[in-house]
Amino acid sequence: MKTMKEVREKLVELSGKLESGTMELKIVGEIHNGIGKIINTVRTQLEYSKLRKEKPQIDFMKCH
Repeated sequence: MKTMKEVREKLVELSGKLESGTMELKIVGEIHNGIGKIINTVRTQLEYSKLRKEKPQIDFMKCH
């Protein structure tokens, strides 16, 4: 997952697998936790850039 769009798509996919019973809740939870950590690193980068009055170019945030 290299963009937020891919993260959203993965979360939708995982939700479907969880609902259909093809993936265990524990595994989905671990993947969800990892995605949360990735997003938090982006949030930290954005907050730091704001303090420095910079406008970062973060490829992960691009939707295309």
